[in-house]
Amino acid sequence: MDIEYDFSQGKRGAIEPTGEGKTRITIRLDDDILMWFREQVHLAGGGNYQTLINNALREYVQQRPIRFS
Repeated sequence: MDIEYDFSQGKRGAIEPTGEGKTRITIRLDDDILMWFREQVHLAGGGNYQTLINNALREYVQQRPIRFS
């Protein structure tokens, strides 16, 4: 390990850029809901719980008729 590191060329922000068609947000979920999604990923042997949440939301939305108020 180096004694000193040079961060003069460092940039703030996400390590991996957000993919096209995706938006980075902050969302608050109940602990038990988040735990359930993480457990599903664990039981499946890996993956991404955020993708699982996105897929669940997409399925929910696709089952609902479009309503404009």
